[in-house]
Amino acid sequence: MNRAEKIELIELMEEKERRASMNKINLFYPETGPLRRELYIPHQKFFEAGIKYRERAMISANRVGKSEGVGGYELTLHLTGLYPDWWKGKRFDHGIKAWAAGDTSQTVRDIIQTKLLGLPGEYGTGLIPGDLIVTTKNKAGSVPDTVESVSVKHVSGGVSYLGLKSYDQKRKSFQGTEQDVIWLDEECSLGIYAECLLRTMTTDGLVMCTFTPLLGLSETVLSFMPAGKVPEELTETGKYVVTATWDDAPHLTEKQKSELLLSIPAYQRDARSKGIPQLGSGAIYPILEEDITVEPFDIPPIWPKCYALDVGWNRTAALWGAWDQQSDIVYLYSEYYRGQAEPVIHAEGIKARGAWVPGVIDPAARGRSQKDGTRLIDDYAGLGLNLSYAENAVESGLLSVWQRLSTGRLKVFTGLQNFLAEYRIYRRDENGKIIKENDHLMDCVRYMVSSGLGVAQTAPPEEYQEWSNEQQGQFDVVDAVTGY
Repeated sequence: MNRAEKIELIELMEEKERRASMNKINLFYPETGPLRRELYIPHQKFFEAGIKYRERAMISANRVGKSEGVGGYELTLHLTGLYPDWWKGKRFDHGIKAWAAGDTSQTVRDIIQTKLLGLPGEYGTGLIPGDLIVTTKNKAGSVPDTVESVSVKHVSGGVSYLGLKSYDQKRKSFQGTEQDVIWLDEECSLGIYAECLLRTMTTDGLVMCTFTPLLGLSETVLSFMPAGKVPEELTETGKYVVTATWDDAPHLTEKQKSELLLSIPAYQRDARSKGIPQLGSGAIYPILEEDITVEPFDIPPIWPKCYALDVGWNRTAALWGAWDQQSDIVYLYSEYYRGQAEPVIHAEGIKARGAWVPGVIDPAARGRSQKDGTRLIDDYAGLGLNLSYAENAVESGLLSVWQRLSTGRLKVFTGLQNFLAEYRIYRRDENGKIIKENDHLMDCVRYMVSSGLGVAQTAPPEEYQEWSNEQQGQFDVVDAVTGY
């Protein structure tokens, strides 16, 4: 090979490399290999859900590909119309109008803009193929090399228009024009989210969110996860949400995951490695759910029982506890949770769990009912409930509950789903005030720990007779130790 041929070969190789760099999107989700698309299960579910759901969120761990491999990837397909053969999500057969938004102008430039376009001076090396970028318009301001808008060729022959925005531009900057697709990378306020949703209403467009829930159980997170976790039935919210952990990212090695975990503060590890909303400084009981729950078991009749009652028309709630005095552990084993019913209905539900069990009631029951002026506690006492008033010193009660939870002396049966749903979102606002929403069972546990244990009683003789011979034999031994 002579010198001219060598130069030509080098130029051909450089051109091949250049063309490959200008078509980065083709490298994602191959059919075969260690990074084949079938291994990216949450990612594929997110794409496919676009057919049915206008609102979608991937609330996931860091480094799982949610920004580039999910939000940026799908947005690029819609901008260009270059859908792969395997694509099962929504398709646009024309040029679209879209927004991509993030925290600040700088993070939008460094993350969203770079992933979509490439570095300044190298536009076309990002997800959007270089030969499809028509124009880019820079944004005036203090952050250099910031792009405000991009026009992109669509395979239909039309042109798509993309605007880059940031949350620090405030809600008003998200008002006005209709959009077909909006990608929100990192969590935004519920106000900005609502504006984006309005922008897509008349176009039947898409709103896509991709973020790690570092702000805890914020309004935006709770709009997708009403009880602090992915709802069992997505029809509850009309929105689609999928989570992804490090184990859902084949591109992360075990060594990388171990090193990443060690570099993350303990309180952020669940959020950054699993996509679980971190408890945050506003959580009243900053203790993981898995550390307080136990599988249900038969309660020994020698353990004193009690319940706590929180009354109201919109929601009446009761919570039962059994006290293992030898270990000083209280087990919350049953709950009652019903709204808009008369006291007689609630009383029957409560007595069904043992009419002999004593209870403590919300001191607000001293007030008169709206129905006929009688006191609620008189209503319930007349219906056969053995009730006394609970202590309602809020902060000291919260401290008592926290002390038991943090020392393993308060456990919750896993079947108490209403209790756990309230537990996940029980928090203070930015001013330190308790958010009084969906906290009925949280009040009950405070009444129980502060006052209920003082009135708790062991089961009457007939309850012991129902105890199985095998179990009774076990507690004959315990009796000899405890004196019960």
